Amino acid sequence: MDNSYSYFSFVYDKLMDNIPYDEWTEFICSILKKDGINDGIIMELGCGTGQMTERLFKSGYDMIGIDNSAEMLDVAEERLSMIQSEMEEMTSILYLNQDMREFELYGTVRAIYSVCDSLNYITKKDDLLKVFKLVNNYLDPQGLFIFDFHTEYYYKETVGDNTIAEVRDEVSFIWENRYNEADKINNLYLTLFLKVEDEKCADDSRTEDCVKEGAFDSAVEGDEEYVDDSRTEDCVKEGAFDSAVEGDEEYVDEVFSEPPLYERHDEVHVQRAYSLDEIRKMLDEAGLVFIEAYDANTKDRPDDESDRIIVVARENGKSWDDLEKFMNQEL
Repeated sequence: MDNSYSYFSFVYDKLMDNIPYDEWTEFICSILKKDGINDGIIMELGCGTGQMTERLFKSGYDMIGIDNSAEMLDVAEERLSMIQSEMEEMTSILYLNQDMREFELYGTVRAIYSVCDSLNYITKKDDLLKVFKLVNNYLDPQGLFIFDFHTEYYYKETVGDNTIAEVRDEVSFIWENRYNEADKINNLYLTLFLKVEDEKCADDSRTEDCVKEGAFDSAVEGDEEYVDDSRTEDCVKEGAFDSAVEGDEEYVDEVFSEPPLYERHDEVHVQRAYSLDEIRKMLDEAGLVFIEAYDANTKDRPDDESDRIIVVARENGKSWDDLEKFMNQEL
């Protein structure tokens, strides 16, 4: 599972502003409270920038967020510092930069959840089984595991082999989707165009000499070297310098205002499609007990056209006595 969020992390929240975080939080909390989990420590696998982690914290839980992307966690920590500045007490959120296939905790937690198709980034079934076994290991006795995943229907039909583009002021993107039905691997080729900060634009070599004192006079007087400079190609329009010399500030601003600059970055995101049957078999092999599944959009039972499925499973095999003995041995 490669870290695919190098530059995407900086604009993730801007581009993912359509994700129904509040709705997801309400649904997860309803499952937790229905099971009597009203407080205590909850862990999120693949927490990203901490959007859901924060919401679960504000719902009354102490939170641990784990993610493989240091860049995403940098954003999460920045968000956390803003929350802490607004509160009198320190928040109970701990972010850990760990691979979910190998994550480690100091003890068990009441529940673990993972949303936004984070588990689809585990492209090998053996690796996903490792994740499920670790989840079972770090859950309290009878603790809950709640997670979602994208189905093959999503990759084949919902997004398909399509190209999606969107233009915004601060960032634009081109998203090319390619699904290989034979191995159930989906490659998402993402090209980002990130707006360069104004400070950097001000230092850009294309504009640094354009407003030097005397530039207009030099050009008007026939300084061919300046006139030929590519940075001033628009400055030699007929009447431009005369207008500038005469104090036409509106024209001066128009001529010497550079368009915004954008940096291009390319990333590849690789995911694997899973079926509910595959998921259930791996849960069983990991020692977890499957409880129920929902269509993420309707909250009804999933069907062949469900593109995202939410699964609820339960820890099985530990007792509080066993856990206490284990913790005493560790101490």
